Amino acid sequence: MKEIRRIIQEYEQIDFSTEKAALASVVNVEESSYRRIGARMLVRSNGVWTGGISGGCLERDALQRSQMAIFKNEATRVLYDTMDDDENQIGVGLGCNGRIEVVFTPLDPTDSNNEVTQLKRIIDADQPAIMLKIIEAPEDSSLLGEHQLVEDLSHPAPFVGIDTDTLIPHIKETLSKKKPRLFVCNVNGQQVKLLVEFIRPETRLIIVGDNYDVLAMLGIAKELGWETYLIGKAKKMSKAMFEMAKRVVDYDQADELPVHDYTAVMLMSHDYNKDKAMLPLFAAKCPPYMGMLGPKKRLLKMQDDLGMDLENMDFLHAPTGLEVGAESPSEIALSIAAEIVAVFRKKPGGLLKHKKGTIYDRD
Repeated sequence: MKEIRRIIQEYEQIDFSTEKAALASVVNVEESSYRRIGARMLVRSNGVWTGGISGGCLERDALQRSQMAIFKNEATRVLYDTMDDDENQIGVGLGCNGRIEVVFTPLDPTDSNNEVTQLKRIIDADQPAIMLKIIEAPEDSSLLGEHQLVEDLSHPAPFVGIDTDTLIPHIKETLSKKKPRLFVCNVNGQQVKLLVEFIRPETRLIIVGDNYDVLAMLGIAKELGWETYLIGKAKKMSKAMFEMAKRVVDYDQADELPVHDYTAVMLMSHDYNKDKAMLPLFAAKCPPYMGMLGPKKRLLKMQDDLGMDLENMDFLHAPTGLEVGAESPSEIALSIAAEIVAVFRKKPGGLLKHKKGTIYDRD
């Protein structure tokens, strides 16, 4: 979501009376790729670009192709194949070793439903969003790049001739697997390839604590583009803490903070009684992740005091963080943030060198 926010911010700076723009979107990936489906790059006609579709090896070519899409005022699809040792292929020799399909779409600022405008509608959503996009239309090139944000996930509106009954199972499967899916559909007698993109909402982090180490946690959350809330005593907090948190509340206001399916709660007050009071309050909200600083014996003592089976709460991680030998507040914050990402992605958080098979799951 951070990249989408940056693209929207850049888009809103464009003076369309003198400039134009296009959006490059990764719509399919085979084998290895630095970026995945949904990566985007906004390109202005003056050559300024925001976002990215690779680790840097494709952006120069993508810039030129985006400008070509602007000039022709039509969407194009390009397959970057870095699997073979072809000296004429963009990206070869840079370690990609995959196939990346990218759709380049000119943006019409007068169209209230252009892709950037539609993305703007979901940046503050607290639930996943679904974007439909035609990524291959051999018989009708005008369909390429056609897109639609699904407003009603249970009853989507028809899309370029694809009826609601056809879309519903595709959307349900995408939501169930929580990742983008590709389907072949029939549109007016021709076969097209449809991308059903799964867009996660911004991760929400609720931090309980007001000591100096909170600043490190806020800093890494900001870098990741997370939405942060802070619970503690205002008089103990620095100005920087207030600036980085979306909202700051006292301990007696903690219950006011919203928890959804992409919320992580971090208990780091360094005060046993405060953490003990906050734990059952947030446990009742069943966040997908709740972490607590301190050794295991602290958890066991709290378990006895509260009369709750804390050890068997799957969402409670105490001690919190991945075992990386963290010592400083910044390193500890890094280990915690990494564990939150791993939990949300349902990954073990181990060393990739020991992983059997590919880095990313493949269907």
